[in-house]
Amino acid sequence: MKKTRQEWQQSLSPEQFEVCWNKGTEQPFSGEYNQCNEDGTYHCVCCGHALFSSEQKFDSGCGWPSFSQPIDSKDVHEDLDESHGMRRVEVTCDNCGAHLGHVFNDGPAPTGQRYCINSVSLKLKPD
Repeated sequence: MKKTRQEWQQSLSPEQFEVCWNKGTEQPFSGEYNQCNEDGTYHCVCCGHALFSSEQKFDSGCGWPSFSQPIDSKDVHEDLDESHGMRRVEVTCDNCGAHLGHVFNDGPAPTGQRYCINSVSLKLKPD
């Protein structure tokens, strides 16, 4: 069963709701997982779907958690985002549609991708 916006608003913190359902962005260098080096799996804070592994996490210096790839490309959905006068690729949870962040083509080898993800859209489950 799919939740309504009101149900999401009631079940998330104001910042989580703003980022995940209004496509907001947390302040750089403020997120819980920006400097986190703990081993585990990062799940969608909304639906609990597994999205990223700590094995793919790297410090990009951008102020948000960065990953070279999702656990599986089917776990995330990518769409062109031309908001705010920019041209980028938005990343959402493929399971529930929550906004996660954006993906850029300036990441490390071998993928060359940097999934720049808001900490508040994630929940780390340690190994």
